[in-house]
Amino acid sequence: MKFYRFIGYSFLLYISTYYVLAQNPDEPDDFLKSDFHKERRELLRKELPKNSVAVFFANPVRNRANDVDFVYHQDPDFFYLSGYREPHALLLIFKEEQMDQKGTTYNEVLFVQPNNPRAEMWTGRRLGTEGAKDKLGFVQALANREFKEYEIDFSSFDKVMFYDFKNDVRDSRVQGDLYDLISWFKTKAGYPDPGNPSLDIEPKKQNLDTRTLDKYMKDLRGIKTPEEIYLIRKAVNISAVGQVEVMKAMKPGMSEREIQGIHEFVFRKYEAEFEGYPSIVGAGHNGCILHYIDNYKPSIESDELILMDLGAEYHGYTADVTRTIPVNGTFSEEQKLIYDLVYDAQEAAIQACKPGVSFDYISKIARDKINEGLAELGIIISKEERHMYYPHGLSHHIGLDVHDKGNYNNLEENMVITVEPGIYIPENSKCEKKWWGIAVRIEDDVLITADGFDLLSNGAPRKSEDIEQMMEQPSALEDFVLPDLNE
Repeated sequence: MKFYRFIGYSFLLYISTYYVLAQNPDEPDDFLKSDFHKERRELLRKELPKNSVAVFFANPVRNRANDVDFVYHQDPDFFYLSGYREPHALLLIFKEEQMDQKGTTYNEVLFVQPNNPRAEMWTGRRLGTEGAKDKLGFVQALANREFKEYEIDFSSFDKVMFYDFKNDVRDSRVQGDLYDLISWFKTKAGYPDPGNPSLDIEPKKQNLDTRTLDKYMKDLRGIKTPEEIYLIRKAVNISAVGQVEVMKAMKPGMSEREIQGIHEFVFRKYEAEFEGYPSIVGAGHNGCILHYIDNYKPSIESDELILMDLGAEYHGYTADVTRTIPVNGTFSEEQKLIYDLVYDAQEAAIQACKPGVSFDYISKIARDKINEGLAELGIIISKEERHMYYPHGLSHHIGLDVHDKGNYNNLEENMVITVEPGIYIPENSKCEKKWWGIAVRIEDDVLITADGFDLLSNGAPRKSEDIEQMMEQPSALEDFVLPDLNE
């Protein structure tokens, strides 16, 4: 009996060790390396004030329904600083060296899910503590459940910096889960918690800082490294191919969902793990809903435009590319006038992009162009008229988030931003009926270089005539015909 117990224990130990140490042939080889994440931690540490600690929590596991969860997606800051892609984790980054009871010095600690062969059989391999050391480069990596007894006096720090809690974490009933990590941190740090009034009486809570950390992360993440630019460029190229393939495949009668599927098939074909945000595919007047994600329309009309705002997420980094095309392959007179106006506004803004130029300046260029054009077309009375035909901003950072962290003063080298003017004319607008239902957005991803810009998404045609020419090309999907389920 003891022999069989030994065999069983040895087998579990072998499986656990295999998951941690074996080279996994099932994963791509172009993930960011541990040196990248270590360098990011060091840069953050340099910015931290004296006698401080920065605290980061992994993203919660989100429930989809009943006992099914959404596919897990790591908190971008947590991934940026650690490379760890699993849930139920905590990262501490100290300004100064710390010393444990054994006299070992350290300046960071990562608490991770421990290896658990039974759980890994159901939900996949875990790095565990040894994997966090071996693959992620952490000297101090502990099981998440060890944080409960981990000796740290947060009151001894002048600043304990973290993002405030949203109170949206479920208790999985597994010791050391995110629910526990947050609860233990609140107790250790004296976090004022309405659910535990006894914590709201200690003066040490005055060293808790939920504001400053975001500034440091914006400064870091707004300027991309060569490794990040490589991954963003890959995500953008994938997204541009998706736009091109849809241009070639587009036919009246297709559904919005089908168009979404072609884009996302291309994403997966190139090994992109996710969409960077819910896919927006709006035909006709649906394009006037800026974040339209229902994508339900079952049959797109021949005379409509279709606005397609989609971005592949590749190894954590997302693109954000929008094209608006005529369903029948040819812009009508009114559609072309609006489209070309948006294109001219975008092109003027892109050409102005270079270091030192302000976000406000390029935004004003695009908005002035659109207002002047709308006035010339008689859609608004004058270029000074306030209206809702262009209701959003021109640019935002992209990276680990589609609306990535970064500063919005002046453009700087190695920022990656969108340039996305648009015009949206809903039904019953106060203009001639011939304009109703026209919605156009053109969105491109732009890398700011030392002396100008690099248009990353130029693989997808932007000019109206180039789009029409692309839509004349044959599609590889023309012979892909599925059986009629109604027969």
